[in-house]
Amino acid sequence: MAWQLRLQGVGSASAVELGSAMATIERDGAPWLTIDCGGEGLTGYLAHYGEPPRALFVTHTHMDHVAGFERLFVESYFDTARRGRTRIYVPAPLVPLLHKRVGDYPNVLAEGGANFWDAFQVIPVGEAFWHDGVRLEVFPTRHHWPETAFGLRLRGSVVWTGDTRPIPEMLARFADDGELIAHDCGLVGNPSHSGIDDLEREYPRELLDRCVLYHYASAADGRALAERGYRVAESGETLALNEPTARRSDPV
Repeated sequence: MAWQLRLQGVGSASAVELGSAMATIERDGAPWLTIDCGGEGLTGYLAHYGEPPRALFVTHTHMDHVAGFERLFVESYFDTARRGRTRIYVPAPLVPLLHKRVGDYPNVLAEGGANFWDAFQVIPVGEAFWHDGVRLEVFPTRHHWPETAFGLRLRGSVVWTGDTRPIPEMLARFADDGELIAHDCGLVGNPSHSGIDDLEREYPRELLDRCVLYHYASAADGRALAERGYRVAESGETLALNEPTARRSDPV
C-alpha cells in the first residue's frame, strides 16, 4: 500500500492565505484519516476530494482547527446515507471543550428535531485508538494550557504534533521509529507555539532532519525557514510516508 500525507493548509491562525493547518493521511490515493477541521482547511479538502471527510482526529479546539465543523454538520446531517457515520476521534479531555466550541448552540436547526452530534459518530479516545484496523497513538503536547492539545502518531509513518512548544520528551517516545514529523514552527516562537530557535535548542539534528515545518505566519516566513535549511510544508503538497509499522488487527 502507498501512504502519503496531503496538506490542506499550513498557516497560523492569522495566515489565512496559507490555509488553516489541516492534513489528511491517504492510503492508495484515497483519504484515510483527516487531522482537524479548520475553515480554510475544509475548503481545501472539499475542493480536492469533492466530498466531506469520513474520519477525523481533533488535536485541539482553537477555532482555526475546528471552525469547519458547522459546515461539516450541514454536509453530514442532510446526507442521510452519511448521517451519524462520520467518525470524529476526540482525545477525552477535549470532548467538553469541543462541545462548548462547536456543538452547544440552542436548536441547531431552525426546524428543530436535531442535535449537533446526530451528524457524527463521536469516539472519545485515550492513549491509543483503532481506525480501519490500524492502531494510532495519542500524546499530549504543550500548547496554551495543559491537557488541551494532543498530537497523533501512526507508528513508523508520521507524527503530527499539532500546535505545540518543543516536546523533546514526547518525541523521544512517540517519534522513535523513523517517522516523518510534521511540526508546528514559526520564524519566532511565543508561549503557545514553537519558533525555529526553540527547535534548534531542544531537538537533536537527527530529529530536525525528519521534520517538515508548518503553522508558520506568512509565505515570507516560510521562505526564511527554508533558507535556514529546513523542509517547509506548502498548502496542497503531498508528502510520501513510509509503510506504517503500527499494530494491525486481524482480519474479521
